[in-house]
Amino acid sequence: MDALDIKLNECFPGKVVRKDLVHDIKKAANVPSFVLEFLLAKYCATDDPEEIAEGKKAVLEVVEKNYVRPNEANKAQSLVQQKGRHKFIDRIHVKYTEKEKRHWAEMENFGSNRLAISEKFYKENEKLLEGGVWAEVVVGYNPIEEDNYAFYIEELKPIQLARFDFNKFLEGRRNFSTEEWIDVVLRSVGINPEIIDNLPNEYKGRVPEGKRLKLHFLARLIPLVQANYNFIELGPRGTGKSHFYTEFSPYCTLISGGKASTATLLYNNARKKVGLVGFWDTIGFDEVGNLDIKDTDTVQIMKDYMAKGRFSRGREVIANASFAFVGNIDQSIEQVVKSDKHSLFLTLPKAFDFAIQDRFFFYLPGWEIPKMDPRWFASNYGLITDYFAEAFHYMFKNNSSYSNILSEKMKLGPNVEGRDDLAIQKTTMGLLKLIHPDANPTDQEFEEILEYAIEGRRRVKEQMNKMKEDDEYSRIDLSYFNSKGIEKVIYCPESKLVLTTISSENQEDIEVQSIDLPSPTPKNDLPNLENHDFITKKAIEKNLKIRYGDVGYSYEDVFKDYLIGAESVTIQDPYIRQKHQISNFLKFAELLVKIGDCKKLHLVTSADDLEQEKENKYAFEQIGNSLFEHELDFSFEFSSTVHDREITTSNGWRIVMGRGLDYFQSLAGNYFQIGTNDQSLRPCLETNFDFIKTL
Repeated sequence: MDALDIKLNECFPGKVVRKDLVHDIKKAANVPSFVLEFLLAKYCATDDPEEIAEGKKAVLEVVEKNYVRPNEANKAQSLVQQKGRHKFIDRIHVKYTEKEKRHWAEMENFGSNRLAISEKFYKENEKLLEGGVWAEVVVGYNPIEEDNYAFYIEELKPIQLARFDFNKFLEGRRNFSTEEWIDVVLRSVGINPEIIDNLPNEYKGRVPEGKRLKLHFLARLIPLVQANYNFIELGPRGTGKSHFYTEFSPYCTLISGGKASTATLLYNNARKKVGLVGFWDTIGFDEVGNLDIKDTDTVQIMKDYMAKGRFSRGREVIANASFAFVGNIDQSIEQVVKSDKHSLFLTLPKAFDFAIQDRFFFYLPGWEIPKMDPRWFASNYGLITDYFAEAFHYMFKNNSSYSNILSEKMKLGPNVEGRDDLAIQKTTMGLLKLIHPDANPTDQEFEEILEYAIEGRRRVKEQMNKMKEDDEYSRIDLSYFNSKGIEKVIYCPESKLVLTTISSENQEDIEVQSIDLPSPTPKNDLPNLENHDFITKKAIEKNLKIRYGDVGYSYEDVFKDYLIGAESVTIQDPYIRQKHQISNFLKFAELLVKIGDCKKLHLVTSADDLEQEKENKYAFEQIGNSLFEHELDFSFEFSSTVHDREITTSNGWRIVMGRGLDYFQSLAGNYFQIGTNDQSLRPCLETNFDFIKTL
């Protein structure tokens, strides 16, 4: 035992295991690590060599007796028939058969998809219905010949921790330095940090040394701690890209085989059931280059979900699952970076267009990670995988303390646009959870994490800028302001000196006079309204976040580019009721008249009562008469069930509005102040807009 082993055993008693024991047993059975450690915790919770040897023997006997190999299914079924019942360790899931109007269980290696199962099991654990779980399962034999099944589930115990105390987890973490804790995380997921600190000669010059390589391994874990996170890693074969999504957590599942349907992944209209996104923290997509998406709706719904964690499929579905896309890239990275015809996304399926790519928060450079061999596997103590997975699951659901530190410390530069801002925030928060779960990094530690997060987002943006003919993604020089008020531009090492992907020359740190920073999403000057060809290039899919007190967000600033070319516009906003809200609506209508393309405008709103509906109907009729003189046909309706606030246009845009059209601060009865007549000078309330392309 080394010093870190001793400290781990002292600070996390009963929660650690020798990782070399896991590797030894995995040679005999291809069972997920968290399953093996579940057994090791039972039989090898000791430091005594003789007891460990006996414990390993016991685990192997349990695996030999209860784990079913795929080629031994017939033997396992015969065993149950002879004995009447037998306990197995296997992955089990449950399917509903519509024709028979009943549920059947299927065990992955047992070889039967007609195991009778009691309703109580899948009601207590809904994951059985989507993807399945690893469990200890007692299978019983049914001797009644008239029945249409031979086996049934008698007992079922999912393999995962029963209780978890996050405060005790934090107490244990506080005993370790940052460097020690990073090594604990790596050991716990099966990586040997010592080989990174003492890199063998054959790896030097080919992979990064020290902290950067450790951060690469940690980045693979971000989708396990950060909800609604979109991660991509492309790199050579054999680097363990999919390992963490199959071995590490019972809250994670891996889609392999290259197929993903709307019903399986997102929502099954026939069953009225949410798909995998509603049941897992993380969904990994293996061999993403071979992903076959035949249903075009799947891609569009994925775009909606990846952008905001919700989508509409007959009804609105909100979920938290993160996406981790992993795949191979066999080409020379240097040649790809220098090429003006290919990007580092070249192995992605054609369905993954710019809209999908822009939703990736972080691109891990898999070519910087070495191919795995036994030297890279942890041989010391680490936290039990299942215990660590519970810590990750807890942090996955909780963000508040980490959000506070981001608002205090993170100041991003002027080229950071809406999606960049969100991506950098989520990556930074994810790494904070992994390295500083108590949310207490030093300024230097925070800035190191922030720089790494910015690099991963820049890598995404560089590839889109390289392949997009216009300048939509040209603002790739992403930066931040450090604690001294100095702006630092962050680069990707593989492309820093390659002009085909870099839009500006290398810059030294820029000393600024004040840390009163510009808005992360600055507005461009608007060109002449008649120059439609130029303007429509700015109508891109994006998320616009307006913070409390911001100015410069008039209806013209926010909506104009998306209304050009729209012959019909529908506004759904239940809160166009009060006089100031109707006045806001009239200003929006004036913008349509000013642009001159819209011929039909329809409003769906609501009212507090019949008297208000009558008054507002008169006001809308007056607006309609005025618009008719400008050749714009206006219609309206009142709905008692309308809730969402959005604008849809005939030129293919859906604009989801957090606060609707009423996002300006109240004038509080004082109409003699700047901003009364010019919306661009009026302070705003905090809100979000999602601009979604529908055609």
